[in-house]
Amino acid sequence: MHHLSLGLQGEAIAQAYVRRHCSVLHVNWKSGRREIDIIAGKDNSIYFIEVKTRCGNRYGWPEEAVNYKKEEHIRSVATDYLLQYALHPVSIRFDIIAITFYGDTYDLMHLRDVF
Repeated sequence: MHHLSLGLQGEAIAQAYVRRHCSVLHVNWKSGRREIDIIAGKDNSIYFIEVKTRCGNRYGWPEEAVNYKKEEHIRSVATDYLLQYALHPVSIRFDIIAITFYGDTYDLMHLRDVF
């Protein structure tokens, strides 16, 4: 599967999953050259969600691709988002949705409050 189409397919699956649990506020929200894949909310809480997708685990698990530098980028964009919309949620959470494809099937793992 092509890298770009794999990522788009993973993001679509992640969005559908998130919509079953809370409201999706924005998808691929950008601040400068950085972006957050999914911003969701529920009960005065905001969730900033990074989606990582892999085909098998030959090159590592999807969640392993979120390193300290990526975390800092996400935190920075999240701060910009909260300032732009003048939001003061009761809680903020940073999640990873890791999707691993195995042929025609996939596993989805939702890691909550990871950083």
